[in-house]
Amino acid sequence: MSKILSLKLWFALSTVALLAACAQPAKHADYTDFRNSRPRSILVLPPINETTDVQATNSMLSQMTMPLGESGYYVVPVAVMDETFRQNGLTIATEIEATSPAKLREIFGADAALYSKITQYGTVYHVLDSATVVTASAKLVDLKTGDVLWQGSASANSNEGDNYAGGGLIGMLVTAAVKQIANSLTDRGHDIAGVTSYRLLHAGPPNGLLYGPRSPKYGTD
Repeated sequence: MSKILSLKLWFALSTVALLAACAQPAKHADYTDFRNSRPRSILVLPPINETTDVQATNSMLSQMTMPLGESGYYVVPVAVMDETFRQNGLTIATEIEATSPAKLREIFGADAALYSKITQYGTVYHVLDSATVVTASAKLVDLKTGDVLWQGSASANSNEGDNYAGGGLIGMLVTAAVKQIANSLTDRGHDIAGVTSYRLLHAGPPNGLLYGPRSPKYGTD
């Protein structure tokens, strides 16, 4: 009996050791260039929209400055950025992003620019579910050197925290249909974009932006 228990114990310990060996440590962003640059002001460029929803760019753009401001940065007003490019015949995000960092610094005087991309925006309907999803990525570029100081991605969806237990198959189908109609009648994507913007651009560990000079936490990270 003791031999069987010993074999079981050996097998259990071996399994734990194997899982521990396979586990990968959490990756943390390299902030070396960010710390050396320490930008004080940020120009937010219109996000490139890779989705079919034409509202995605404006919806995200209108909500990206707040988390940056709360993180301690001066952000060039979106209206100023938009009108400046418009006066120069640039209205498409891809064309705006093609402007050189040196030119952007010359025009706006900002230390860094935020380039972003939206890969998901809107309501997705499945047989048993319906959710509004917004996914985006971004990178912060030093306008003096052209170096990438930071990059990240984030996503949010309207089903976070939902619990369908007890409804049965019919209940799940009805719930999905009702949510699909509700999301179509209201701009739910705009609300979810706000959550995605905050997750993407707020400062703090483990992989967020560094705190800006207007934050009381500046220099603590």
